[in-house]
Amino acid sequence: MKKINYKYIFSLLMIIVGAFMAAFSVACILLPNDAIDYGTAGIAIIVSKLTGLHLSVSVFLIFLPFLILGGITMGKNFLVKAIAGSAAYMIGLEIFEAIPFQLNVEHFLAVAFGGAILGGGLSIILRLGGCIDGSEILANVIVNKLAQKKGFNMSMTGILIGFNACVYAAAFILINRNSALLSLLVYIIATAVIDHFTDRFEAIKQVTIITKNSDRIVEWIRKDMKKTCTVMDSSGAVSGNNKTIICYVTYFELQKFREYLKELGDNTFITVSTIDEIMLSH
Repeated sequence: MKKINYKYIFSLLMIIVGAFMAAFSVACILLPNDAIDYGTAGIAIIVSKLTGLHLSVSVFLIFLPFLILGGITMGKNFLVKAIAGSAAYMIGLEIFEAIPFQLNVEHFLAVAFGGAILGGGLSIILRLGGCIDGSEILANVIVNKLAQKKGFNMSMTGILIGFNACVYAAAFILINRNSALLSLLVYIIATAVIDHFTDRFEAIKQVTIITKNSDRIVEWIRKDMKKTCTVMDSSGAVSGNNKTIICYVTYFELQKFREYLKELGDNTFITVSTIDEIMLSH
């Protein structure tokens, strides 16, 4: 009989909580104060405002292609978590749009508060390996393709900034300048909160693995992750001779690393650090 994975179930429940926090922020604070979300949710809000399409339907239609892309490129576990988060987000929008809620403060303070709640909700989702924003999935895919074709790793920061610049430019042109500027404040506050709790999820992550089972791990990195890595001899004062493996991944790929290394079940020591830049000399 297969054991119930209570930790996995708890992670799904917390992703749902994070999605409801994000939905509350958007429906009850940001939209009533003339601000919008960022990423694909921001696109969905613009489409909803221009066409009259129901917001949750618009979110679903915009996010669906990115959800499929994420499932193909990042695996079943990511897909399940992304579906749970996006479904909870859409249900939350339906619920909170129907609840009368008024925050009697200045627009600036309301938007700052809403951005902090949004960032908190998204931090929970990202830390547990989920996602409700297609721009992050797209950025991850682009970074991986560049790594495979060009042989170098880059952060998702530039891609995400470019994507959201287009979203806010569209808001500036199609809605109004106040909405675009308030939405930019949402982005700054939300990403500051996310970066604090996820150690800058858009940056490159260096995974250092000290193990006696290096061949199996290297094979998995090459075949399943389609990544390269560096392998060095090392020695521990207690463990004796080992191999040290160094690999560079994105934040979403890091979740796959964690899941795989848990399945190994041997004495493997792993550290993760954030890398600002990787330079190549020729």
